[in-house]
Parts: sequence; C-alpha cells; structure tokens
Amino acid sequence: MSIGRRAMVLAAGLGTRMRPLTDTRPKPLVTVKGRALIDYGFDRLREASVAEVVINVHYLPEQIEAWAARQRAPHIVISDERGEILDTGGGVAKALPLLGPDPFFVLNSDSFWIDRGVPALQRLRAAWNDAAMDCLLLLCPLERTVGYDGQGDFVIGSDGRLARRAQSPGTPLAYIGGYLVAPRLFADAPAGKFSMNLLWDRAIAKGRLHGIAHEGLWLHVGTPDAIALAEARMKD
Repeated sequence: MSIGRRAMVLAAGLGTRMRPLTDTRPKPLVTVKGRALIDYGFDRLREASVAEVVINVHYLPEQIEAWAARQRAPHIVISDERGEILDTGGGVAKALPLLGPDPFFVLNSDSFWIDRGVPALQRLRAAWNDAAMDCLLLLCPLERTVGYDGQGDFVIGSDGRLARRAQSPGTPLAYIGGYLVAPRLFADAPAGKFSMNLLWDRAIAKGRLHGIAHEGLWLHVGTPDAIALAEARMKD
C-alpha cells in the first residue's frame, strides 16, 4: 500500500465570503503575503513527496488551470466540475477514478497551516492504521488558530477516535482542511453533490473516523479582513 502518494486539492468553491476579492479571481488565488493561498498547500504536498495531485475546478476554472500549468511538480490532473459544483464530498467522489486504490490526502485550497516540528502530512501518514480507520483528520487546538471564531468541530478520544463536539465531552478542536482517507469511505456515497460531513458521520458511527492534533498554527483566511491577521501572524 502506498499511503498519501496522491492527493486532491479542493479548488471549486465560489468564495462568496471573500468578495469583492473573488469577483475576478477564485479564492485559491487570493494572495497572502504575496503568494496565492493554493501555493501554501502545495508547499506542504511537495514536502510530503506527493507525486500526483487532482484539483477540481468550477468557478473561474481557466485561472486555476493556468496556475496549474505553471507548476513543475507534483503532476497535476484537473477534475472538471464546470457543469455543477459538487461540494466537499461529491467533488472527491467524482475524482476517485483519478486517485487510485490507496489512501490519499485531501486539502482545502483556501486556508493553510504552519508546521512546527514534524510536518503535519508526515504525521498523518505515520499515524495511518488501515485496519482501524477509514479517514484521519488534521485538527487544531483553538488557541493555535488565527482568524477562526468557531467553537471547534470534533473531540479526540483517548484511542484517537473522533466524536462531534456537540455530542461528546472533552476539549474541542477545529478541523483545518486536511485529511488522509481510504477510497472505501466513499462506498455507497450518494450521487452528485454532498458534503463530507455525511461520510464522516457514517465513519463516526462505525468508530472509524480518527484524528490527530496539529502542532503548529492554522491560518483561517475566510474573509478579506482575515488576510491582514494572517500576514501579521506570519511576520511574527
């Protein structure tokens, strides 16, 4: 089994909360400290020696395709969602034939993290247990997030299994847009548009959704105002 040699980067979203910056460009190409948001995610993928990446496109797709054509590595394949945006789950399900039979990474292209110590994707790869899990999420303690005002999404149990924050006691952590997943999680997935939350809840019910806590910072760049916050923290 080759774990995390392929990846999918989600880049099809409309970026409505980032307007007016996204009136003329897709959110993954909004810049923070002079670089496109998607560049930061690709830095992490290159560090993890990912060989091939699938990028889905919908909104202003030609700009994402032009960006992809300028990248030397890893090899990039486009998953075309021009006809219909398929959300976080449907987009990955559509791209499964391009992603192979082994566990692969999925990254959001509109936020990014800073590693401390062992890089997060390497930690996900090392923590993968194919017999025990179908998906392994990267989560972050709330005090190490920038630009995030939520209450967290999941709680990690002593065995690494995840529960929803609202359904379990414990310290909540935020999902930060990166995970490692086995293709089998998408068995019996609905056709068309759906959220990954549907499959994560199924995995929770089976005890097969796991997570690890990120050791660095997560920069949540959801609105134009959050750009300055991220740039100030990166300077620090």
